[in-house]
Amino acid sequence: MKQSIFKTSITVLAFCTLAFGCNNSREENTTKEYSEILSGEEVAVLTDAPNVPPPITRNHPTKMIVTLEVIEKEMEMMDGVKYNFWTFGGSVPGKFIRVRQGDVVEFHLKNNPNNKLPHNIDLHAVSGQGGGAAATFTAPGHETQFTFTALNHGLYIYHCATAPVGMHIGNGMYGLILVEPKEGLKKVDKEYYVCQGDFYTKGAYGESGLQQFNMDKALKEQPDYVVFNGKVGALTGDNALKAKVGETVRLFVGNGGPNLVSSFHVIGEIFDNVYQEGGCVANHDIQTTLVPAGGSAITEFKCDVPATLILVDHSIFRTFNKGSLGMLKVEGAENKTIFSGQQDDRIYQAEGGASQTMPDVPVAVEKPLTKEEKIAQGKALYTSICQACHQADANGIDGSFPPLARSDYFATEPNKAIRAVLHGVSGKITVNGKTFDGIMPKQTMSDGQIASVITYVLNNFGNKGGEVTAADVAKQRRK
Repeated sequence: MKQSIFKTSITVLAFCTLAFGCNNSREENTTKEYSEILSGEEVAVLTDAPNVPPPITRNHPTKMIVTLEVIEKEMEMMDGVKYNFWTFGGSVPGKFIRVRQGDVVEFHLKNNPNNKLPHNIDLHAVSGQGGGAAATFTAPGHETQFTFTALNHGLYIYHCATAPVGMHIGNGMYGLILVEPKEGLKKVDKEYYVCQGDFYTKGAYGESGLQQFNMDKALKEQPDYVVFNGKVGALTGDNALKAKVGETVRLFVGNGGPNLVSSFHVIGEIFDNVYQEGGCVANHDIQTTLVPAGGSAITEFKCDVPATLILVDHSIFRTFNKGSLGMLKVEGAENKTIFSGQQDDRIYQAEGGASQTMPDVPVAVEKPLTKEEKIAQGKALYTSICQACHQADANGIDGSFPPLARSDYFATEPNKAIRAVLHGVSGKITVNGKTFDGIMPKQTMSDGQIASVITYVLNNFGNKGGEVTAADVAKQRRK
């Protein structure tokens, strides 16, 4: 086994806490010399989100071989909606890369022969021209290579930097590389990889079929989709993250952009530690942290009680109308001291009050869908818009939101469901023998989208089936 002496200088910028495994001096504007033995070589373990490679346990730097293949491929943006993604490794975000500070990384970029365009990679962890972009300009059917030393520890975005750069990033070409400090990271029970991105399509949110990139919307910074891990619902349902009460969770959070800054928040938790912008200085007891486009954050928290924690971009219309919603399901014993659950429910009648409304939008001409296509589209719409109130199992919340499961409200007249979505509902209604007195605002969806989500509900959750058409919705809209 070959060994060599690796020497480097690190500029000490700030005090770094032991929680992130770094214990550099507090002195500023000084350099710290250290020597380590560069020993052996490894092939990097790469993982698809939300998984991350195992922690690094060795106490020396090594030669780390990283190979990424660029693959242009058609995948789902949401159920019933497809998009031609450009990917690092066949997924969005790209593969998670984990190395150690001081490692010498031999980086190989392959461009699949079936691709149509050249690509490269800019790793924000690289000190050098273009972060490696100039050294990795790779035509279809070619492979390029360069080497860099991981001088600075932290969590870094990587992305394609081939012109037009925004279009390559906007088609999904981004991911995260973690450079662990040489002391390693503090041990936690679970680690997950979550990366946000904004997407710009010719069709509106939820419009079915294969969608293409829309440069005009991208230039105006008006995305149709803002999603975690490349797809609406990528972290919900069966794909939700999982943990147990008492476990500590570390989220490696990235934001590929290309345009929007994320206000990352987990509903039902407080971050014990946040390493802002992927650095080594910890802030504590944080509710929401900003993750810039092309940036990252590391969040850590202990799961204290059982709950379905909701991951969101707290620029909140993105979450409930564009897709940036994920879930972390925490199972285990309850602790009523920390969280009691509902202890009382009584009638409260405020003075005044008026029904909420949402602005009308122009009705677009939509491609007719089969019943199966409607159900697929409706599932995605339900998850991103309806689920927060009516719940994943459609049983609603007693006293607040009526159930859609086995509902007698619209069993004999689906038009009641259409009118509820189109015009909203205010005042007392009775569903399955229980009275609800609240306000449901009307929803800004197209006729086709409303038809899809109602068709989905009618054919799931123990309901009796049926189908609603865009023409049915248009007829009720005119009334």
